[in-house]
Parts: sequence; structure tokens; C-alpha cells
Amino acid sequence: MTQKRAQAAFQAIIAAPAFCLGVRCDEIEILALEFLPPRREQAPANALAAEAARQLRAYLADADFAFCLPLRPAGTRFQRRVWDEIAQIPSRQTRSYGELAKAVRSAPRAVGRACGANPYAVVVPCHRVIAAGGGLGGFARQGGDFFLGIKRWLLAHERNY
Repeated sequence: MTQKRAQAAFQAIIAAPAFCLGVRCDEIEILALEFLPPRREQAPANALAAEAARQLRAYLADADFAFCLPLRPAGTRFQRRVWDEIAQIPSRQTRSYGELAKAVRSAPRAVGRACGANPYAVVVPCHRVIAAGGGLGGFARQGGDFFLGIKRWLLAHERNY
């Protein structure tokens, strides 16, 4: 897939320090918000993409910004329960996988898998979920330094890490 075709799959791309955020949406709901390697921004293709871009930029400027975007229901019932718990974690705070597992009456690994399946990067703040003892844990169901670097940046942005 060419880079031009790959970017066309997004209705907007917003630059952040050392990464980008891709917005997938229709005119009514956000379908996904994805972490991307650095690239050129892409102007919003519709009004909802423009609003998502505005809100993402507001968060990047102020970690206490509260999102209000229409997210298309996604995932399994269990994943939605985990994402609902994660969405309740205030900015500047973290929870461990174990704490979330207790809240949803499950196991930390299952919570970790649900975090990795989160289609709404930053808005459902899986970056605020850390390992027991304060370690980063995983992130975005991906290995490697790129995604852990994003998690470090987001936590530092919120002054959590």
C-alpha cells in the first residue's frame, strides 16, 4: 500500500511530539483513533474529523482537556467494560492492570489484552494503565520502543511518569 493510499484511509492525521494520531470516522461517529509514526498532517475530511482534530490538539496542549467525541460502539462486552473503567481514570492518575482486573472481576492479562484492543487511542486512555510496581507494562498490543515511547510521552505529558 502506498503512503498516499494509507493516509487516505484516515479522515485526519494530527501531529504530536514524535508520533501522529490518525482519525477514522464517518460523519456521525469516530471509528478509530490510532497511533502512527511521524508523518505529514492530513487536513480533516469532514466536520467530525475536524472536531476530533480540534479536541486532540486541545489535549496535546493541555493534559486536563476532557474529550467529548461520539465513539462508535466496538469490541466485546468484556472489552467495553474494561474500556469504561479506563475512561474513568482521571488525567494525572494511573491504575495497574491488577486494579482494573479487580474492578471488572477478571485477570490482569485479560485486562492487558483489552487495553491492546482499544480502538480509541488517547480518548480511552490505556496509557494510564501500568504494571504492578509502577512499570510501564505493554502498550497498544505492540512490542518495541515506538509504542512504549508514546506511552512514556503521554504519561510525562500528564506528569504521571
